[in-house]
Amino acid sequence: MNDFTLLIDLHKDAERQGPGGRAQTELALTLSGLAKRSGMKIADIGCGTGASTLVLGRNLDAQITAIDFLPDFLDILEKKAAASGLARRIETLSVSMDELPFADASLDAIWAEGAIYNIGFEHGIRSWRRFLKPGGVLAVSELTWLTSKRHEELQQHWDSEYPEVATASRKIAQLEDGGYNPIGYFSLPPECWLANYYRPMQARFSQFLKRHGNSEEAREIVEAEKTEIDLYERFSDFVSYGFYIARKLP
Repeated sequence: MNDFTLLIDLHKDAERQGPGGRAQTELALTLSGLAKRSGMKIADIGCGTGASTLVLGRNLDAQITAIDFLPDFLDILEKKAAASGLARRIETLSVSMDELPFADASLDAIWAEGAIYNIGFEHGIRSWRRFLKPGGVLAVSELTWLTSKRHEELQQHWDSEYPEVATASRKIAQLEDGGYNPIGYFSLPPECWLANYYRPMQARFSQFLKRHGNSEEAREIVEAEKTEIDLYERFSDFVSYGFYIARKLP
């Protein structure tokens, strides 16, 4: 079993596959103004098992295409949508986020919580822009420095893991340069990382290792996650996800 398959197994039973929270998705929705519109078409890109998708489905008059390249995650989302009475509003699509099948100017909004890093923030906002209608909304959460300076250990870790990590001012400038009007920003509070993501993951470590015979590959994944958790617990004042909401300019 390769590392990728192991990562899927570690995360597929989780409510969410990255930091976030229902209240934060709802706040982004408020800032976006989408609740005032009707008959929308929305893509939720990198949806995982649907933590954000279900919030969108409950709060918006929209048809939502939930996109993830991992069918295992989408199977779980489909069951959750059916159980929540949202199956009519949500369809799933297993495709890479850099090979989206939408027509130009066909979407009212693009949503992507904790996922745009897979293709890079700047590339993502530029390549996805053409799918939005004029005035369409882009809402993404992205790893963000909260200060201009931080501990060298933290800097080295995230520079290695995700070289595009930057301050909010830099991300907002990229949105402006990319043809968007930024209309909202906030950073995720610690509970989005600890209570909603890291603590549930830690609770799964023991059974995960047991399922995979305490293999070296499984132990390496757990140790890497423990390292990231430790860094966040020590340096949460310096890094988080920033939630960016912007409108496509003509």
